[in-house]
Amino acid sequence: MVNGPNSTDATAAAGNGGTGRHGPKKLRLVSFLRIAAFSLTGAAFLFAAGFGLFASHIGGMETPKDLPRADAIIVLTGGQARIDAGVDLLKSGKGERLLISGVNPVANRDALRAATGADKTLFSCCVDIDHAALDTIGNAEESAKWVRSHHYGSVILVTNNYHMPRSLLEMGRYIGDAELQPYPVVNTRLDNGGWVTKPDALRVLFTEYNKYLFSLARGVVPVRTSSEDIATANASSAGFAPR
Repeated sequence: MVNGPNSTDATAAAGNGGTGRHGPKKLRLVSFLRIAAFSLTGAAFLFAAGFGLFASHIGGMETPKDLPRADAIIVLTGGQARIDAGVDLLKSGKGERLLISGVNPVANRDALRAATGADKTLFSCCVDIDHAALDTIGNAEESAKWVRSHHYGSVILVTNNYHMPRSLLEMGRYIGDAELQPYPVVNTRLDNGGWVTKPDALRVLFTEYNKYLFSLARGVVPVRTSSEDIATANASSAGFAPR
């Protein structure tokens, strides 16, 4: 049998898996897919590891037993326990003035005072209420204005433990040289990996972790959102009030 003029090329193509002239393109595609798969796997691993560290850090937070005195106290709303803690700090002389930031516009001063059981005189003289802030970024902006207007050099920041890392991050961007002393309010103990067995806690921590990553990204590419997604979970019965 006599081979045709193209028999050698056909045999070579067959020896290369039948790829022929399209071989390089297919090889590049395979390489790209492999790199993409490795990249996605690595990113997923880093994301999961970061969440574990984030959750463990929050789980290890405790409410300070004896916090040093500061010039002022700021409470970021999101739960009654936060406001109660801030008022208690004010009563005990840990700061000369208290700002409650992010209060619902329908909640007036008398309603807040009644809810905390605070003395009328103390509330009238030493408590300021911010109705403008709608989210954590707004809290930081309005709090920074308040701190600058009073020339405070140190502030106790009160919010829930899961909300504290992001609050410190955003507050630090606006508050200037004022020292921030974190006062995390712990409604539910999450130490020793307790968050793993509590679905409500896990859901809130996961949502807060994503918000924290977004806040970190804002440091690289500044973004201003009109409001945050606060539909994290209806977990108030477990002591978690999303902010």
